[in-house]
Amino acid sequence: MKEKVLLGLSGGVDSAVALYLLKNDGYDVASCFMRNWDSLTNNDELGNPTVDDDICPQEKDYQDAKKVADMLDVKLYRKDFIKEYWDDVFKNFIDEYSHGRTPNPDVLCNKYIKFDAFLNYAKSLGYDKIAMGHYAKKVVIDNLSYLMKPKDHAKDQTYFLARLNREQLDYAIFPLADFSKQEVREIAHNLKLNIADKKDSTGICFIGERDFRKFLNNYIPMKKGDIIDLATNRKIGEHNGVFFYTIGQRKGLGIGGIKGISSHGWFIVKKDVINNILYVANGDEDLHLYSDEVLIEDLNILAPELLDETKTYQVQFRYRAKDVLCRVKLDGNRARIYAIEEKFKAVAPGQLACIYTLDERVLLSGTIAVSFRNGKQLT
Repeated sequence: MKEKVLLGLSGGVDSAVALYLLKNDGYDVASCFMRNWDSLTNNDELGNPTVDDDICPQEKDYQDAKKVADMLDVKLYRKDFIKEYWDDVFKNFIDEYSHGRTPNPDVLCNKYIKFDAFLNYAKSLGYDKIAMGHYAKKVVIDNLSYLMKPKDHAKDQTYFLARLNREQLDYAIFPLADFSKQEVREIAHNLKLNIADKKDSTGICFIGERDFRKFLNNYIPMKKGDIIDLATNRKIGEHNGVFFYTIGQRKGLGIGGIKGISSHGWFIVKKDVINNILYVANGDEDLHLYSDEVLIEDLNILAPELLDETKTYQVQFRYRAKDVLCRVKLDGNRARIYAIEEKFKAVAPGQLACIYTLDERVLLSGTIAVSFRNGKQLT
């Protein structure tokens, strides 16, 4: 009897090709378009309706998904998870930003929507597994599922999937694990799919591409504040809201041509949310942005049997950031990440730290709380 699989079909090329590959591999496959954001009726934190000029083109995506499903002769469901997305993803996203942290909504979206609410929906319809168009790989060793980096490292999305638990991973299939993006495009062209050349989405998960500051201002009103030179404690400019900026940021600061100061490039080194102050430094990144120890909290240990405090691992602090060698020491539901050879650059509280084994299996992940340099707190 064929295994029944429900695939999340987004209207993009990756999930479309993933659908084709599943069908070609002999699965009893169907697809589902998830609608998780209501652009016309979403409310702000006070319950007031807000409407953007840049409304997410969800209906266009749905029409693209429908064309793909029709071309491949696959059933397409349509399911709303608007309340779940608001409660489990977006409210957390806004809360973290309002406290000056830098969250990643795609991480929460995978944990709570695609591999939880959607998984439960698939089970309720009688499906055995779910599939997505992520660039990630699942391997099973000694009856244990592991999440690994895919063939195409340039498109690797395991960072966004690092909050999954083993049960969620057990139910998941990643058809694109051994394909490059170029190969996926070629397959789409050979199949004459309508979305073969559709550009990749770069916006917030399910919300789409829009003016980010304008969008956030619907939920976190802008409040101007001082930009202070860390070295002199002198005010050198004004910002539009401390939560809109991140550690290490250089662009968009509006600083330049300050009398009596030779500029070598300003960058953010610290955020004082309570007093609405941004602290910046000029020139020497090594002194202000590089740490040798990071404390992470709210751990998700995906592969506990691989954890050994004497072993060397590699850590990624942002999506597509360079992996850096490290060691890991547990501290309750927290962990301390120690640099081995190369220091960690521009570690931002609120972002996810994802730790991999040297053979590229996801070991654990956690939210960045504090970074240190020679025992001194930096952020």
